[in-house]
Amino acid sequence: MTQIDALAQAKSQLPPSFPIIWRGDVSWERARVGRVFNHRRPSSQPLAVVEATREDHIVEAVRLARTLGARVSVRSGGHSWAAWSVREGAVLIDLGKYHEFLLDDSTGVLQASPSMTGRMVNKLLGLRGRMFPGGHCPEVALGGFLLQGGMGWNCKNWGFACEKLVALDVVTADGEKRHCDKTTNAELYWAARGSGPGFPAVVTRFYLQTIPSFSHIRSSVYIYEKKDYEAAFSWVLKLAPTFDEGTEIVAVGRHFPGREGEHILISFVTFKNSDEEARSALQPAQDSAPPGHVISWFCEPTSMAEQYDDQHCANPEGHRYAVDNSYIRNDADVVSVLKESFTSLPTEKSFTLWYAMAPGSRRTVEDGTIEDMALSMQTDHYFAAYVVWEDQAEDPKCQSWLTHIFDKINRDSEGSYLGDADFQKRSTAFWGRDQGKRLMSIRKKWDPQGVVAGYLNKGDRNGVEGLENVHKLYVRDFGLLRGTVLDAWQGQVHPSLLRWFDHLFNINQSIEEEAYGLVCS
Repeated sequence: MTQIDALAQAKSQLPPSFPIIWRGDVSWERARVGRVFNHRRPSSQPLAVVEATREDHIVEAVRLARTLGARVSVRSGGHSWAAWSVREGAVLIDLGKYHEFLLDDSTGVLQASPSMTGRMVNKLLGLRGRMFPGGHCPEVALGGFLLQGGMGWNCKNWGFACEKLVALDVVTADGEKRHCDKTTNAELYWAARGSGPGFPAVVTRFYLQTIPSFSHIRSSVYIYEKKDYEAAFSWVLKLAPTFDEGTEIVAVGRHFPGREGEHILISFVTFKNSDEEARSALQPAQDSAPPGHVISWFCEPTSMAEQYDDQHCANPEGHRYAVDNSYIRNDADVVSVLKESFTSLPTEKSFTLWYAMAPGSRRTVEDGTIEDMALSMQTDHYFAAYVVWEDQAEDPKCQSWLTHIFDKINRDSEGSYLGDADFQKRSTAFWGRDQGKRLMSIRKKWDPQGVVAGYLNKGDRNGVEGLENVHKLYVRDFGLLRGTVLDAWQGQVHPSLLRWFDHLFNINQSIEEEAYGLVCS
């Protein structure tokens, strides 16, 4: 039977009420990309979109894809920068109309569907005296966020959001419903905490351990001009690792209306239950802040709703985005490495951020301070760049700036976080070596035919193999490295080493990061 025959037969067998939109239908374009947040949208054409409203729709969609010999892709919130859900020839399961929220007040465990956003969840939880450290952007849904690990509120101290994943319900690639936790389908539970879009099943429900909400959320902010970048960043870099454990710390490079040039904003948001606690937590920053801040405030009242509003303003709808990220090595000169990215933004709405990750980044499975799970890549320093613009004509300028920044930063990187990555643009490490191998093995076991679309790499060719998970030093980096070596050795370099550098340029390949250590040793 040809796919055309299978398609005709499948259409005739589906009930009229089944919420499917086929390619070519009147509402096709809305269904294809209407919920894609990034307006730099892909041209890929799925075969159909299933707008599921209940779990059985998801089961039927997976079985339909198998019948048609197609893949399935999944959209929870549509906030992945690279639009991972829009895949050529796939049956796209859109969960935007599938909502579930059920809180057990006795345990604090929340049952929630993947399409529930951070703002939605915390608005409802707040009425019950609870909260969940979901994504900072209010439109980010639980589905992709949790599978990527979940770098949520106060991650440096509370841990990644996926660490609060008690269990999950899924539909596996064979079209069967399964419950997963530490003892049942434990491999899938392990993989769900950090596998990202390569998870070999479709999540239908999360069971999340919520935490008590806070009555006194307060913020302190110190904003400096570009000329004070080094002083401001050096200060927060030293202060962050031992700061109060209830406080989130971030440095942001951005423009401000009415002010000229880039500025660096240092933000402290503390989660407490009294004004006294909040002031005590934030006082060390107030006492030690370098002089010269052009705008500042200390221990001002804020709320989750206000924080979400601020994030919404920083990440406006209807715009074009290019985003990348890196975990910077613990021993790197972070202030110098990130200076250009913070002080040369390509558009007024673009911003870069450094997110303090220590002391949480120092936890290990071996010492029992973090559980064994797929999530395994982190350092003390998380860096991300968000290029934001509106005019398509600016695409080349904005994308080339991002590429240039990460060409330089790549040499001081350990790897990247899945959530702000685009596998089509840059290959790197996303897990520890052993965890990456185990994850790819689990994917092959549970989805040997590659029914779930998985990682959207260049050409969408990852299949069942997944990602390479190797941090690479690219050829373009060797031009910079060649100059660095010449400068360091004052031109006294053996000709064979120079020929080796030039050979790397000529073959136009990349090599693994271990080569960098060999060259510099």
